[in-house]
Amino acid sequence: MAALPGSLHSTPLTNLAIPGSHDSFSFYIDEASPVGPEQPETVQNFVSVFGTVAKKLMRKWLATQTMNFTSQLGAGIRYFDLRISTKPRDPDNELYFAHGLFSAKVKEGLEEINAFLTEHPKEVVFLDFNHFYGMQKCHHEKLVQMLKDTYGNKMCPAIFAHEVSLQYLWEKEHQVLVFYHSPVAVEVAFLWPGQMMPAPWANTTDTEKLIQFLQASITERRKKGSFFISQVVLTPKASTVVKGVASGLRETITERALPAMMEWVRTQKAGESGVNIITADFVELGDFISTVIKLNYSLDEGEDDTT
Repeated sequence: MAALPGSLHSTPLTNLAIPGSHDSFSFYIDEASPVGPEQPETVQNFVSVFGTVAKKLMRKWLATQTMNFTSQLGAGIRYFDLRISTKPRDPDNELYFAHGLFSAKVKEGLEEINAFLTEHPKEVVFLDFNHFYGMQKCHHEKLVQMLKDTYGNKMCPAIFAHEVSLQYLWEKEHQVLVFYHSPVAVEVAFLWPGQMMPAPWANTTDTEKLIQFLQASITERRKKGSFFISQVVLTPKASTVVKGVASGLRETITERALPAMMEWVRTQKAGESGVNIITADFVELGDFISTVIKLNYSLDEGEDDTT
């Protein structure tokens, strides 16, 4: 974001178009791990019968990204969708990213992002902790302490969202906004409440329905004073998975729907009544990242309202 024109440095981040990744950590999904605790009994039984083969097939449908955190950051991704879980019978009592199967340790992922931020002191990221599995109070306390230890003063305390611009963050030397979808957020100054990062979910495999949903969400737009996510993602049904079981999410759904999804992105505008954060699967496809960033240039040209 530091590369945006100087005229946008004082624009509220709620009014900028920011590229993000859906299930950001899923590149790290480990086929050797147990099935995540949020998975239904049918999936648990499928894996218990078919073992490693079942997990390999699951990974094809659960891994929504092919790039790790460092590569995503280098490509321009600035919003990360994070889902956290404990692991049953884990002797180290660690916290893991999880989506169906377990992924990397949370501590390692946070440190990877921090290394990028230290090298690029004017870059800013959004970390959205929006699902928690098997987590008790002690686990939340552990995660909060982990965030403190990793990012320290890089984290921006929760304030009115429209007050946050690149200029504001640079003056305060903040680089990280942490959103936390749990009541724990109320007790910790640097955790932004989850309701300030709404992410309506279309839950469809139909591209036309997805685009109708996205457009309706933009038209209704978020409560004033919050950030807002447009999830440009299709969600497979069980029947879709069965039909394309060996192909996986990317080949069966994402690549086929890409032209229509990218056309929707290209026709959007940033600004108070437009898009804000846009997330996608396989963010390297279709010039997604550069297309989202380019939406900001209409603001620079004065074609939209930045207040």
